[in-house]
Amino acid sequence: MGAVAVLLAGVGTSAGAAPGALPSDPVVSGATVNSGQDVIVGTTHDVQFPVTVTGSDDSGLSLVDVDLKGPHGGFYTTDAFCETATACTTVFTVNAHPAPGSDDPVDLVNANAGTWSVDALVDANDEGSEFASGVASFGLKRAARVTVNASPEPVAKGARITVTGKLVRANWDTYRYAGYTGQAVQLQFRPKDSSTYTTVATVNTDGTGSLRTTVKAVKDGYWRWNFTGTHTTGPAKAAGDYVDVRP
Repeated sequence: MGAVAVLLAGVGTSAGAAPGALPSDPVVSGATVNSGQDVIVGTTHDVQFPVTVTGSDDSGLSLVDVDLKGPHGGFYTTDAFCETATACTTVFTVNAHPAPGSDDPVDLVNANAGTWSVDALVDANDEGSEFASGVASFGLKRAARVTVNASPEPVAKGARITVTGKLVRANWDTYRYAGYTGQAVQLQFRPKDSSTYTTVATVNTDGTGSLRTTVKAVKDGYWRWNFTGTHTTGPAKAAGDYVDVRP
């Protein structure tokens, strides 16, 4: 894993300590990763996300060094000047594909997916520093996609509708999407005159990631598959497939 590019957010201003006062060590109060959302990575595009470390010091914070640590040796590090006296934001870039024309190793492999932790070292304007381990955690997950097809269209009221689809997820080892097997996926329905989907069944994907079930046609509306995600894989929703139900 190579170090990622650093985005400097700007140098924060400092407040001087009172005359004769001994400088104190800064305090790290916490960190927020990607605005509290999971970081979800596919197979073709770089993903950038911020990590904001918060803290305090009599003289104000000046610099932060952030390490991200994940499963199976996953590691990223970068630093940045603080944008305010109490907040310091770094920006990380991760990917699961080699850069075009580059011999650099791929940044992510499948084994890196899961829960990551954040360590932070902050420096104050008066040259004091403080290291804090495990100030935050976040999910770094493989992207998922799911498709849907409901047929026949149109269909007579009371007849059976067959709903199929396939759930795939990013494979960071091969840079492709592959079927996600043995996963529970919700079949949801939204009537034509409603904006709300309701779960009507839960189906497990087969050995290729495929989905299939039958339901009774009751009214016009949209059918979709909804995958809520796992510890290593992000959620996915299919666009609704409309079925016209006729008397």
